[in-house]
Amino acid sequence: MKNNRKISALSVLAISALGLAACGGGGGGDKGNGGGEANPEAIITTNGTEPQNPLIPTNTTEVGGGKIIDLIFSGLVSFEADGTPRMDQAESIEPNDDNTVWTVKLKEGLKFSDGTPVTSDSFIKAWNYGADVANAQGGQYFFENIKGYSADKKGAELTGLKKVSDTEFTVELNNPEADFLKRIGYSAFVPLPESAFEDMKKFGENPVGNGPYKFESEGAWKHNQGVKLVKSDSYKGPREPKNGGVEITFYESQKTAYADTQADRLDILDQIDPSNFATYKADFDGRNVNHPAAIFQSFTIPQYLDHFKNDEEGKLRRQAISMAIDREEITKTLFDGTRTPASDFTSPVLEGWDNWGKSAEGNDVLKFNPEEAKKRWAEADKISKYEGTFTIAYNADGGHQEWVDALSNQISRNLGIKAQGKSYPAFKGLLDDQDNDKMTGAMRSGWQADYPSQVNFLSPLYKTGAGSNYGRYTSKEFDGYLEQAGSADSPEKADELYAKAQSTLLNDLPAIPLWYNNVNGVWSSKVDNVEFGWKSVPIYTEVTKSE
Repeated sequence: MKNNRKISALSVLAISALGLAACGGGGGGDKGNGGGEANPEAIITTNGTEPQNPLIPTNTTEVGGGKIIDLIFSGLVSFEADGTPRMDQAESIEPNDDNTVWTVKLKEGLKFSDGTPVTSDSFIKAWNYGADVANAQGGQYFFENIKGYSADKKGAELTGLKKVSDTEFTVELNNPEADFLKRIGYSAFVPLPESAFEDMKKFGENPVGNGPYKFESEGAWKHNQGVKLVKSDSYKGPREPKNGGVEITFYESQKTAYADTQADRLDILDQIDPSNFATYKADFDGRNVNHPAAIFQSFTIPQYLDHFKNDEEGKLRRQAISMAIDREEITKTLFDGTRTPASDFTSPVLEGWDNWGKSAEGNDVLKFNPEEAKKRWAEADKISKYEGTFTIAYNADGGHQEWVDALSNQISRNLGIKAQGKSYPAFKGLLDDQDNDKMTGAMRSGWQADYPSQVNFLSPLYKTGAGSNYGRYTSKEFDGYLEQAGSADSPEKADELYAKAQSTLLNDLPAIPLWYNNVNGVWSSKVDNVEFGWKSVPIYTEVTKSE
Protein backbone atom coordinates (compact mmCIF):
# COMPACT_ATOMS: atom_id res chain seq x y z
CA MET A 1 0.00 0.00 0.00
CA LYS A 2 1.56 3.24 -1.17
CA ASN A 3 0.58 5.54 1.64
CA ASN A 4 0.90 3.30 4.65
CA ARG A 5 4.46 4.28 5.51
CA LYS A 6 4.85 7.66 3.91
CA ILE A 7 4.59 10.65 6.17
CA SER A 8 0.85 11.03 6.17
CA ALA A 9 -1.48 13.95 6.33
CA LEU A 10 -0.92 14.23 10.05
CA SER A 11 0.88 17.35 11.17
CA VAL A 12 4.62 16.94 11.01
CA LEU A 13 4.65 18.66 14.39
CA ALA A 14 2.58 15.97 16.01
CA ILE A 15 3.25 12.87 14.01
CA SER A 16 2.89 9.43 15.42
CA ALA A 17 2.53 6.25 13.48
CA LEU A 18 2.58 2.49 13.56
CA GLY A 19 6.12 2.36 12.49
CA LEU A 20 7.63 5.11 14.71
CA ALA A 21 10.85 4.44 16.56
CA ALA A 22 12.77 5.93 19.43
CA CYS A 23 16.34 6.12 20.59
CA GLY A 24 18.99 3.69 19.51
CA GLY A 25 19.54 2.64 23.09
CA GLY A 26 15.88 1.88 23.49
CA GLY A 27 14.88 4.39 26.11
CA GLY A 28 15.19 7.82 27.37
CA GLY A 29 16.49 9.30 30.58
CA ASP A 30 14.84 8.28 33.83
CA LYS A 31 12.37 5.45 33.62
CA GLY A 32 10.05 6.79 36.23
CA ASN A 33 9.95 7.60 39.89
CA GLY A 34 6.61 6.40 41.10
CA GLY A 35 7.96 4.79 44.23
CA GLY A 36 6.27 2.17 46.35
CA GLU A 37 5.93 -1.53 45.81
CA ALA A 38 4.71 -2.50 42.36
CA ASN A 39 1.23 -3.99 42.09
CA PRO A 40 1.27 -6.77 39.46
CA GLU A 41 -2.49 -6.30 38.97
CA ALA A 42 -2.32 -2.54 38.38
CA ILE A 43 -3.81 -1.21 35.14
CA ILE A 44 -1.62 1.17 33.13
CA THR A 45 -3.53 4.03 31.52
CA THR A 46 -2.38 5.65 28.28
CA ASN A 47 -3.55 7.63 25.27
CA GLY A 48 -4.58 6.43 21.84
CA THR A 49 -6.78 7.13 18.84
CA GLU A 50 -9.80 5.38 17.37
CA PRO A 51 -8.66 2.62 14.97
CA GLN A 52 -9.49 3.22 11.34
CA ASN A 53 -10.67 -0.32 10.68
CA PRO A 54 -11.69 -3.48 12.52
CA LEU A 55 -8.65 -4.93 14.28
CA ILE A 56 -7.43 -7.32 11.61
CA PRO A 57 -3.60 -7.33 11.72
CA THR A 58 -3.02 -7.30 7.95
CA ASN A 59 -5.38 -4.36 7.51
CA THR A 60 -4.17 -2.23 10.41
CA THR A 61 -1.67 0.33 9.14
CA GLU A 62 -2.24 3.34 11.39
CA VAL A 63 -1.22 4.23 14.91
CA GLY A 64 -4.53 3.82 16.70
CA GLY A 65 -5.16 0.25 15.68
CA GLY A 66 -1.48 -0.62 15.55
CA LYS A 67 -0.96 0.09 19.22
CA ILE A 68 -3.73 -2.38 20.13
CA ILE A 69 -2.65 -5.04 17.62
CA ASP A 70 0.89 -5.04 19.00
CA LEU A 71 -0.41 -5.66 22.52
CA ILE A 72 -2.88 -8.46 21.80
CA PHE A 73 -0.92 -10.36 19.12
CA SER A 74 2.59 -11.80 18.95
CA GLY A 75 4.53 -12.86 15.89
CA LEU A 76 7.37 -15.25 15.29
CA VAL A 77 9.82 -12.64 16.51
CA SER A 78 9.54 -9.48 18.56
CA PHE A 79 12.12 -6.80 19.20
CA GLU A 80 14.22 -5.65 22.08
CA ALA A 81 13.93 -1.98 22.97
CA ASP A 82 16.79 -1.15 20.59
CA GLY A 83 15.26 -3.05 17.67
CA THR A 84 17.26 -6.26 18.03
CA PRO A 85 15.07 -9.22 16.96
CA ARG A 86 14.42 -12.05 19.40
CA MET A 87 12.46 -15.26 19.17
CA ASP A 88 8.89 -14.87 20.41
CA GLN A 89 6.45 -17.49 19.15
CA ALA A 90 9.24 -19.17 17.19
CA GLU A 91 11.73 -21.56 18.72
CA SER A 92 14.06 -21.01 15.79
CA ILE A 93 14.12 -19.43 12.32
CA GLU A 94 16.94 -20.58 10.05
CA PRO A 95 17.78 -19.59 6.44
CA ASN A 96 19.39 -21.72 3.76
CA ASP A 97 22.73 -20.71 2.27
CA ASP A 98 21.37 -17.97 0.00
CA ASN A 99 18.53 -16.64 2.24
CA THR A 100 15.77 -17.80 -0.11
CA VAL A 101 14.26 -20.54 2.09
CA TRP A 102 13.59 -20.01 5.80
CA THR A 103 12.66 -22.83 8.16
CA VAL A 104 10.43 -21.86 11.07
CA LYS A 105 10.02 -24.00 14.17
CA LEU A 106 7.37 -22.93 16.69
CA LYS A 107 7.54 -23.28 20.44
CA GLU A 108 5.51 -26.15 21.87
CA GLY A 109 2.16 -25.53 23.53
CA LEU A 110 1.41 -22.07 22.10
CA LYS A 111 -2.18 -20.87 22.58
CA PHE A 112 -4.49 -18.05 21.66
CA SER A 113 -6.27 -16.24 24.48
CA ASP A 114 -9.37 -18.41 23.88
CA GLY A 115 -7.32 -21.53 24.61
CA THR A 116 -7.12 -22.80 21.01
CA PRO A 117 -3.66 -23.85 19.76
CA VAL A 118 -1.29 -21.70 17.72
CA THR A 119 0.06 -23.91 14.92
CA SER A 120 1.81 -23.62 11.58
CA ASP A 121 -1.62 -23.37 9.97
CA SER A 122 -2.37 -20.33 12.14
CA PHE A 123 0.45 -18.48 10.39
CA ILE A 124 0.02 -19.94 6.90
CA LYS A 125 -3.71 -19.19 6.71
CA ALA A 126 -3.26 -15.68 8.16
CA TRP A 127 -0.50 -14.79 5.70
CA ASN A 128 -2.47 -16.15 2.75
CA TYR A 129 -5.46 -14.10 3.83
CA GLY A 130 -3.36 -10.95 4.07
CA ALA A 131 -1.70 -11.54 0.70
CA ASP A 132 -4.89 -12.25 -1.27
CA VAL A 133 -5.90 -9.19 -3.28
CA ALA A 134 -9.52 -10.31 -2.93
CA ASN A 135 -9.38 -9.35 0.76
CA ALA A 136 -8.08 -5.82 0.03
CA GLN A 137 -5.73 -5.72 3.01
CA GLY A 138 -3.63 -2.62 3.57
CA GLY A 139 -0.61 -4.74 4.47
CA GLN A 140 -0.86 -6.95 1.38
CA TYR A 141 2.44 -5.83 -0.11
CA PHE A 142 4.44 -7.14 2.86
CA PHE A 143 4.04 -10.63 1.40
CA GLU A 144 5.27 -9.74 -2.10
CA ASN A 145 8.60 -11.56 -1.77
CA ILE A 146 6.98 -14.89 -0.86
CA LYS A 147 6.58 -17.26 -3.81
CA GLY A 148 3.10 -17.35 -5.25
CA TYR A 149 2.27 -13.75 -4.36
CA SER A 150 0.20 -11.85 -6.88
CA ALA A 151 -0.73 -8.18 -6.72
CA ASP A 152 -3.76 -8.60 -8.99
CA LYS A 153 -4.89 -12.27 -9.12
CA LYS A 154 -7.69 -12.99 -6.66
CA GLY A 155 -7.30 -16.20 -4.72
CA ALA A 156 -3.59 -16.54 -5.44
CA GLU A 157 -1.94 -18.83 -2.92
CA LEU A 158 1.45 -18.22 -1.33
CA THR A 159 2.98 -21.39 -2.71
CA GLY A 160 6.19 -20.57 -0.87
CA LEU A 161 4.56 -21.52 2.44
CA LYS A 162 4.89 -25.25 3.16
CA LYS A 163 3.64 -26.97 6.30
CA VAL A 164 6.03 -29.57 7.68
CA SER A 165 4.17 -30.24 10.93
CA ASP A 166 1.95 -28.41 13.41
CA THR A 167 5.08 -26.74 14.79
CA GLU A 168 7.20 -26.34 11.65
CA PHE A 169 6.83 -24.68 8.24
CA THR A 170 9.07 -23.26 5.53
CA VAL A 171 8.98 -19.97 3.66
CA GLU A 172 10.42 -19.81 0.12
CA LEU A 173 11.15 -16.33 -1.23
CA ASN A 174 11.28 -14.99 -4.77
CA ASN A 175 14.51 -13.14 -3.99
CA PRO A 176 17.14 -13.51 -1.27
CA GLU A 177 16.47 -11.43 1.83
CA ALA A 178 19.10 -11.32 4.56
CA ASP A 179 16.83 -9.21 6.79
CA PHE A 180 13.77 -11.43 6.48
CA LEU A 181 14.00 -12.17 10.20
CA LYS A 182 13.31 -8.49 10.90
CA ARG A 183 10.59 -8.17 8.29
CA ILE A 184 8.48 -10.90 9.87
CA GLY A 185 8.57 -9.02 13.16
CA TYR A 186 6.03 -6.64 11.66
CA SER A 187 2.42 -7.10 12.82
CA ALA A 188 1.15 -8.22 9.39
CA PHE A 189 2.89 -11.55 10.04
CA VAL A 190 1.09 -12.55 13.25
CA PRO A 191 -1.11 -15.70 13.34
CA LEU A 192 -4.90 -15.86 13.43
CA PRO A 193 -7.17 -18.40 15.15
CA GLU A 194 -9.65 -20.49 13.18
CA SER A 195 -12.53 -18.36 14.49
CA ALA A 196 -11.23 -15.37 12.51
CA PHE A 197 -11.99 -16.98 9.16
CA GLU A 198 -15.64 -17.62 10.06
CA ASP A 199 -16.44 -13.91 10.02
CA MET A 200 -13.40 -11.66 9.69
CA LYS A 201 -15.26 -8.37 10.15
CA LYS A 202 -16.94 -9.62 13.32
CA PHE A 203 -13.60 -10.96 14.52
CA GLY A 204 -12.07 -7.53 14.04
CA GLU A 205 -14.46 -6.04 16.58
CA ASN A 206 -13.53 -8.58 19.26
CA PRO A 207 -10.21 -10.06 18.18
CA VAL A 208 -8.69 -13.11 19.79
CA GLY A 209 -4.93 -12.89 19.82
CA ASN A 210 -1.88 -14.67 21.15
CA GLY A 211 -0.12 -11.68 22.70
CA PRO A 212 0.63 -10.52 26.25
CA TYR A 213 -2.78 -8.86 26.62
CA LYS A 214 -6.37 -9.64 25.62
CA PHE A 215 -9.68 -7.79 25.54
CA GLU A 216 -11.08 -7.43 29.06
CA SER A 217 -14.36 -8.80 27.76
CA GLU A 218 -16.41 -8.89 24.59
CA GLY A 219 -17.14 -5.31 23.57
CA ALA A 220 -14.08 -3.96 25.41
CA TRP A 221 -13.49 -1.68 22.46
CA LYS A 222 -15.84 1.25 23.02
CA HIS A 223 -15.75 3.11 19.73
CA ASN A 224 -14.46 6.68 19.91
CA GLN A 225 -13.88 6.22 23.65
CA GLY A 226 -11.22 3.62 24.31
CA VAL A 227 -10.36 -0.02 24.89
CA LYS A 228 -9.57 -2.05 28.00
CA LEU A 229 -6.96 -4.81 27.85
CA VAL A 230 -5.96 -7.24 30.58
CA LYS A 231 -3.05 -9.60 30.98
CA SER A 232 -3.41 -12.85 29.05
CA ASP A 233 -2.42 -15.95 30.98
CA SER A 234 -2.17 -17.85 27.69
CA TYR A 235 0.86 -15.92 26.48
CA LYS A 236 4.29 -17.44 26.98
CA GLY A 237 7.13 -15.40 25.65
CA PRO A 238 9.64 -12.59 26.26
CA ARG A 239 6.92 -9.91 26.61
CA GLU A 240 5.17 -11.26 29.70
CA PRO A 241 3.55 -8.24 31.43
CA LYS A 242 4.67 -6.89 34.79
CA ASN A 243 1.26 -5.26 35.26
CA GLY A 244 -2.39 -6.30 35.08
CA GLY A 245 -3.36 -4.60 31.83
CA VAL A 246 -3.49 -1.47 29.71
CA GLU A 247 -6.43 0.91 29.38
CA ILE A 248 -6.24 3.10 26.27
CA THR A 249 -8.30 6.31 26.12
CA PHE A 250 -8.98 7.87 22.72
CA TYR A 251 -8.33 11.56 23.23
CA GLU A 252 -9.61 14.17 20.80
CA SER A 253 -7.05 16.65 22.12
CA GLN A 254 -3.43 16.02 23.07
CA LYS A 255 -3.67 19.11 25.25
CA THR A 256 -6.32 17.41 27.36
CA ALA A 257 -4.21 14.26 27.61
CA TYR A 258 -1.23 16.35 28.68
CA ALA A 259 -3.24 18.00 31.46
CA ASP A 260 -4.48 14.60 32.62
CA THR A 261 -0.91 13.32 32.81
CA GLN A 262 0.14 16.36 34.83
CA ALA A 263 -2.69 15.62 37.24
CA ASP A 264 -1.73 11.91 37.46
CA ARG A 265 -5.03 10.92 35.86
CA LEU A 266 -3.17 9.41 32.89
CA ASP A 267 -0.08 7.28 33.39
CA ILE A 268 1.69 7.63 30.03
CA LEU A 269 1.33 10.09 27.15
CA ASP A 270 3.33 9.12 24.06
CA GLN A 271 2.68 12.18 21.93
CA ILE A 272 2.94 15.83 22.98
CA ASP A 273 1.02 18.69 21.44
CA PRO A 274 3.37 21.27 19.82
CA SER A 275 2.05 23.92 22.20
CA ASN A 276 3.78 22.04 25.05
CA PHE A 277 7.19 21.63 23.36
CA ALA A 278 8.69 24.55 25.24
CA THR A 279 7.57 23.41 28.72
CA TYR A 280 7.25 19.62 28.83
CA LYS A 281 10.79 18.98 30.08
CA ALA A 282 10.26 21.30 33.05
CA ASP A 283 6.71 20.07 33.66
CA PHE A 284 7.89 16.45 33.73
CA ASP A 285 11.41 16.67 35.08
CA GLY A 286 12.95 13.20 34.86
CA ARG A 287 9.72 11.86 33.35
CA ASN A 288 10.05 12.72 29.67
CA VAL A 289 11.65 11.44 26.48
CA ASN A 290 12.96 13.28 23.40
CA HIS A 291 14.87 11.05 21.02
CA PRO A 292 15.11 10.49 17.27
CA ALA A 293 12.42 8.29 15.82
CA ALA A 294 12.42 6.01 12.80
CA ILE A 295 10.79 8.74 10.76
CA PHE A 296 12.76 10.28 7.96
CA GLN A 297 11.66 13.66 6.53
CA SER A 298 12.82 14.83 3.13
CA PHE A 299 11.69 16.48 -0.07
CA THR A 300 12.02 14.98 -3.52
CA ILE A 301 12.79 16.67 -6.84
CA PRO A 302 11.39 14.44 -9.62
CA GLN A 303 14.00 13.45 -12.14
CA TYR A 304 11.63 13.94 -15.06
CA LEU A 305 11.93 17.73 -14.54
CA ASP A 306 14.23 19.79 -16.76
CA HIS A 307 17.47 20.80 -15.01
CA PHE A 308 17.03 18.03 -12.40
CA LYS A 309 17.57 14.80 -14.30
CA ASN A 310 20.01 12.16 -13.08
CA ASP A 311 22.91 13.75 -14.92
CA GLU A 312 25.76 16.09 -14.00
CA GLU A 313 23.59 19.22 -14.03
CA GLY A 314 20.83 17.62 -11.99
CA LYS A 315 23.23 16.23 -9.39
CA LEU A 316 24.96 19.59 -8.98
CA ARG A 317 21.64 21.39 -8.48
CA ARG A 318 20.32 18.91 -5.94
CA GLN A 319 23.62 19.04 -4.03
CA ALA A 320 23.56 22.84 -4.11
CA ILE A 321 20.01 22.99 -2.77
CA SER A 322 20.86 20.54 0.01
CA MET A 323 23.92 22.54 1.09
CA ALA A 324 21.88 25.75 1.07
CA ILE A 325 19.70 24.45 3.92
CA ASP A 326 20.60 25.13 7.56
CA ARG A 327 19.00 22.09 9.19
CA GLU A 328 20.35 22.96 12.63
CA GLU A 329 18.66 26.36 12.60
CA ILE A 330 15.27 25.00 11.52
CA THR A 331 15.23 22.10 13.99
CA LYS A 332 16.21 24.38 16.87
CA THR A 333 14.06 27.44 16.17
CA LEU A 334 11.04 25.96 14.44
CA PHE A 335 10.82 22.59 16.19
CA ASP A 336 12.27 23.39 19.63
CA GLY A 337 14.84 20.62 19.24
CA THR A 338 12.20 17.93 18.67
CA ARG A 339 13.80 17.09 15.33
CA THR A 340 17.35 15.90 14.63
CA PRO A 341 19.21 17.00 11.47
CA ALA A 342 19.65 14.09 9.08
CA SER A 343 23.04 12.61 8.25
CA ASP A 344 21.72 9.76 6.08
CA PHE A 345 18.56 8.30 4.53
CA THR A 346 17.53 6.07 7.44
CA SER A 347 17.27 6.63 11.20
CA PRO A 348 19.54 6.76 14.28
CA VAL A 349 17.36 4.15 15.95
CA LEU A 350 18.63 1.33 13.73
CA GLU A 351 21.16 -1.07 15.17
CA GLY A 352 24.66 -0.13 14.06
CA TRP A 353 23.65 3.34 12.81
CA ASP A 354 26.61 4.94 14.62
CA ASN A 355 28.90 2.86 12.42
CA TRP A 356 27.33 3.43 8.99
CA GLY A 357 24.75 6.25 9.28
CA LYS A 358 26.17 8.93 11.55
CA SER A 359 29.18 9.43 9.30
CA ALA A 360 27.79 8.09 6.06
CA GLU A 361 30.22 8.41 3.16
CA GLY A 362 29.33 11.51 1.17
CA ASN A 363 27.06 13.14 3.76
CA ASP A 364 28.96 16.44 3.54
CA VAL A 365 26.18 17.40 1.10
CA LEU A 366 23.81 17.45 4.07
CA LYS A 367 25.86 20.06 5.93
CA PHE A 368 25.12 23.76 5.66
CA ASN A 369 27.67 25.31 3.32
CA PRO A 370 26.25 28.32 1.45
CA GLU A 371 29.53 29.14 -0.31
CA GLU A 372 29.87 25.65 -1.78
CA ALA A 373 26.14 25.64 -2.57
CA LYS A 374 26.49 28.80 -4.69
CA LYS A 375 29.56 27.34 -6.41
CA ARG A 376 27.79 24.12 -7.42
CA TRP A 377 24.68 25.99 -8.57
CA ALA A 378 26.89 28.20 -10.74
CA GLU A 379 28.60 25.11 -12.20
CA ALA A 380 25.17 23.74 -13.10
CA ASP A 381 24.22 27.04 -14.72
CA LYS A 382 27.26 26.73 -16.99
CA ILE A 383 25.74 23.51 -18.33
CA SER A 384 22.22 24.93 -18.70
CA LYS A 385 20.93 28.21 -17.25
CA TYR A 386 18.11 27.79 -14.71
CA GLU A 387 15.27 30.32 -14.78
CA GLY A 388 11.96 30.43 -13.00
CA THR A 389 10.76 29.61 -9.48
CA PHE A 390 11.78 26.55 -7.50
CA THR A 391 8.72 25.18 -5.68
CA ILE A 392 8.21 22.65 -2.87
CA ALA A 393 4.74 21.09 -2.86
CA TYR A 394 3.01 20.20 0.37
CA ASN A 395 -0.50 19.44 1.59
CA ALA A 396 -2.12 22.28 3.53
CA ASP A 397 -4.12 19.85 5.67
CA GLY A 398 -0.94 18.39 7.14
CA GLY A 399 0.71 21.27 9.01
CA HIS A 400 3.77 21.54 6.75
CA GLN A 401 3.64 25.17 5.65
CA GLU A 402 5.97 26.54 8.32
CA TRP A 403 8.94 24.32 7.56
CA VAL A 404 8.41 24.49 3.80
CA ASP A 405 8.41 28.29 4.01
CA ALA A 406 11.58 28.18 6.13
CA LEU A 407 13.33 25.94 3.59
CA SER A 408 12.19 28.11 0.70
CA ASN A 409 13.51 31.26 2.37
CA GLN A 410 16.91 29.65 3.00
CA ILE A 411 17.18 28.33 -0.56
CA SER A 412 16.20 31.72 -1.99
CA ARG A 413 18.67 33.59 0.23
CA ASN A 414 21.62 31.25 -0.14
CA LEU A 415 21.35 30.45 -3.85
CA GLY A 416 20.06 33.79 -5.10
CA ILE A 417 17.01 32.22 -6.76
CA LYS A 418 13.28 32.44 -6.13
CA ALA A 419 11.94 29.52 -4.11
CA GLN A 420 8.52 29.09 -2.51
CA GLY A 421 6.03 26.54 -1.26
CA LYS A 422 3.23 25.18 -3.40
CA SER A 423 0.15 24.34 -1.38
CA TYR A 424 -2.29 21.52 -2.13
CA PRO A 425 -5.58 21.80 -0.21
CA ALA A 426 -5.62 18.08 0.62
CA PHE A 427 -3.15 15.21 0.74
CA LYS A 428 -5.06 13.25 -1.91
CA GLY A 429 -4.43 15.88 -4.57
CA LEU A 430 -0.69 15.80 -3.91
CA LEU A 431 -0.64 11.99 -4.01
CA ASP A 432 -2.57 11.94 -7.29
CA ASP A 433 -0.11 14.29 -8.98
CA GLN A 434 2.82 12.25 -7.61
CA ASP A 435 1.29 9.03 -8.93
CA ASN A 436 0.71 10.51 -12.38
CA ASP A 437 4.07 12.31 -12.74
CA LYS A 438 2.42 15.71 -12.82
CA MET A 439 4.67 17.49 -10.34
CA THR A 440 6.09 20.79 -11.57
CA GLY A 441 8.65 21.13 -8.80
CA ALA A 442 9.82 19.42 -5.62
CA MET A 443 7.46 17.72 -3.18
CA ARG A 444 7.66 16.88 0.50
CA SER A 445 8.44 13.24 1.17
CA GLY A 446 9.53 10.89 3.92
CA TRP A 447 9.21 7.45 5.44
CA GLN A 448 8.13 5.69 8.60
CA ALA A 449 9.75 2.37 9.44
CA ASP A 450 7.85 -0.89 9.20
CA TYR A 451 10.69 -2.86 10.75
CA PRO A 452 14.16 -1.85 11.96
CA SER A 453 16.36 -2.33 8.90
CA GLN A 454 18.15 -0.09 6.41
CA VAL A 455 16.47 -1.78 3.48
CA ASN A 456 13.02 -0.71 4.68
CA PHE A 457 14.08 2.92 4.23
CA LEU A 458 15.89 2.40 0.93
CA SER A 459 14.16 -0.11 -1.33
CA PRO A 460 10.53 1.19 -1.27
CA LEU A 461 11.62 4.76 -2.07
CA TYR A 462 14.61 4.54 -4.41
CA LYS A 463 14.77 1.14 -6.08
CA THR A 464 14.02 1.29 -9.78
CA GLY A 465 10.26 0.96 -10.25
CA ALA A 466 9.48 0.83 -6.50
CA GLY A 467 5.93 1.75 -5.55
CA SER A 468 6.88 4.87 -3.57
CA ASN A 469 9.69 6.00 -5.92
CA TYR A 470 7.83 9.15 -6.95
CA GLY A 471 11.02 10.88 -8.04
CA ARG A 472 11.41 8.12 -10.68
CA TYR A 473 15.02 7.64 -9.66
CA THR A 474 16.92 4.79 -11.26
CA SER A 475 20.48 3.68 -10.64
CA LYS A 476 22.04 0.36 -11.64
CA GLU A 477 24.73 0.92 -9.01
CA PHE A 478 22.18 1.48 -6.23
CA ASP A 479 19.99 -1.44 -7.33
CA GLY A 480 23.07 -3.64 -7.50
CA TYR A 481 24.01 -2.92 -3.91
CA LEU A 482 20.46 -3.78 -2.80
CA GLU A 483 20.62 -7.09 -4.66
CA GLN A 484 24.00 -7.95 -3.17
CA ALA A 485 22.80 -7.05 0.33
CA GLY A 486 19.72 -9.22 -0.07
CA SER A 487 21.86 -12.29 -0.64
CA ALA A 488 24.49 -11.39 1.97
CA ASP A 489 25.41 -14.17 4.36
CA SER A 490 24.69 -12.09 7.47
CA PRO A 491 22.77 -8.96 8.52
CA GLU A 492 26.11 -7.31 9.32
CA LYS A 493 27.41 -7.88 5.79
CA ALA A 494 24.07 -6.68 4.44
CA ASP A 495 24.42 -3.46 6.43
CA GLU A 496 27.83 -2.85 4.87
CA LEU A 497 26.34 -3.15 1.40
CA TYR A 498 23.32 -1.01 2.27
CA ALA A 499 25.75 1.64 3.51
CA LYS A 500 27.43 1.57 0.08
CA ALA A 501 24.00 1.98 -1.47
CA GLN A 502 23.52 5.04 0.72
CA SER A 503 26.77 6.55 -0.53
CA THR A 504 25.32 6.32 -4.04
CA LEU A 505 22.18 8.10 -2.85
CA LEU A 506 24.22 10.84 -1.18
CA ASN A 507 25.92 11.52 -4.48
CA ASP A 508 22.74 11.41 -6.59
CA LEU A 509 20.32 12.82 -3.97
CA PRO A 510 17.05 11.39 -5.34
CA ALA A 511 15.60 13.03 -2.24
CA ILE A 512 17.01 15.77 -0.02
CA PRO A 513 17.28 14.42 3.57
CA LEU A 514 16.18 16.99 6.14
CA TRP A 515 15.75 15.57 9.64
CA TYR A 516 14.59 12.69 11.77
CA ASN A 517 11.38 13.24 13.69
CA ASN A 518 11.70 12.68 17.43
CA VAL A 519 9.48 10.82 19.83
CA ASN A 520 8.24 13.06 22.64
CA GLY A 521 6.49 11.51 25.61
CA VAL A 522 5.84 12.10 29.31
CA TRP A 523 4.50 10.05 32.21
CA SER A 524 2.91 10.54 35.62
CA SER A 525 4.46 10.18 39.05
CA LYS A 526 2.56 6.91 39.59
CA VAL A 527 4.53 4.67 37.25
CA ASP A 528 8.06 3.29 37.02
CA ASN A 529 10.13 1.52 34.38
CA VAL A 530 8.80 3.62 31.52
CA GLU A 531 10.90 3.04 28.43
CA PHE A 532 10.20 3.95 24.83
CA GLY A 533 11.29 1.27 22.38
CA TRP A 534 12.39 1.35 18.80
CA LYS A 535 8.84 2.08 17.61
CA SER A 536 8.73 5.18 19.84
CA VAL A 537 5.93 3.46 21.72
CA PRO A 538 6.25 2.74 25.45
CA ILE A 539 7.11 -0.85 26.28
CA TYR A 540 3.90 -1.30 28.23
CA THR A 541 4.67 -4.82 29.39
CA GLU A 542 7.59 -3.50 31.47
CA VAL A 543 5.77 -0.61 33.17
CA THR A 544 5.04 -0.99 36.86
CA LYS A 545 2.62 0.88 39.10
CA SER A 546 2.42 0.98 42.87
CA GLU A 547 -1.32 1.40 43.30
